[in-house]
Amino acid sequence: MNDELTRKDIDKMKEELTYRRDKLMPELIEEVKRTRAFGDLSENFEYKEAKRQKNRNGSRIRYLENMIRSAHIIDSGSREENVVGLYDKVTVYMPDDDETQVIQVVTTVRTDPLKGLISRESPFGKAVLGKRTGDRVLVQVNDHCSYEVEIRSVEKSEDDGSAPILQY
Repeated sequence: MNDELTRKDIDKMKEELTYRRDKLMPELIEEVKRTRAFGDLSENFEYKEAKRQKNRNGSRIRYLENMIRSAHIIDSGSREENVVGLYDKVTVYMPDDDETQVIQVVTTVRTDPLKGLISRESPFGKAVLGKRTGDRVLVQVNDHCSYEVEIRSVEKSEDDGSAPILQY
């Protein structure tokens, strides 16, 4: 399955990949060499930690390469007024909680629910994406749980690049 990512997602991944390959990896390799010289490797915590960091960086590099290689590039979303698209700031009212919230629907690699960045693949993201101001939408979490939200306003917005790529 291909991940649906925006051009900016790919650019941020390429930027991180370049940093990890060209700057971080040589530093980590040097740290492994340095800590190896401390002596007995079976009791050398610094060496084990340096190896762990190097391996973790290598794993992240492979992850980014695979994501870039397999990505399906999508458009940022609807530019139509009052229609929810990717990265638009959406004010929703939740009648069950009598609460209003501002969210942005983002790609799966940029999600951070605590900051209001909701994945387009989540039940909430799927429910509101493409809907209009004034629409009441049923968010189907699973077979036994659902709730209703009302879209109060849609403020057109672009991906400003501030949301980082998830670290897994």
